[in-house]
Amino acid sequence: MQIADIPSQTLAAFRRGGVIPAHPLALDAGRKLDERRQRALSRYYLDAGAAGLAVAVHTTQFAIRQVGLLEPVLRLAREEAEGWVDRTPLMVAGAVGPTAQAVTEAELARGLGYHAVLLSLAGHDGASVDELIAHAKAVGAVMPLIGFYLQPAVGGRVLDREFWRRFA
Repeated sequence: MQIADIPSQTLAAFRRGGVIPAHPLALDAGRKLDERRQRALSRYYLDAGAAGLAVAVHTTQFAIRQVGLLEPVLRLAREEAEGWVDRTPLMVAGAVGPTAQAVTEAELARGLGYHAVLLSLAGHDGASVDELIAHAKAVGAVMPLIGFYLQPAVGGRVLDREFWRRFA
């Protein structure tokens, strides 16, 4: 998946500043994935005019990887986006962890029809800018990246101007 592979009207909506909300996770009373409500959340955002959906992102959803929910959560959102509206929403999947894990997650997302990856650098606290850029390039070779800054107050790290210049 390359930027040129994203439908032009989808990319144009994103570039115009279209909203791409972080998709919440719907759990039932037993803390299991509630597929019906998960699908309903996707439809809600799409009906509200979101330009796309960002799935498996932010701290509320990082843990889904540990309980085998990454693929089902990504799949459910993609299925709803594909079948619910008469446009192609920009589908963004979160990718986290060491390079091998993040690349695997990007490959999964690409296989499910996602357009881009929102790459979290949480957990890379001791990495140099060179190491962070190498990590981003490896994941970016699979899918286009969207820059994301998780503040240190919630588990992220400081990313300086040099990093952002090179990342862009």
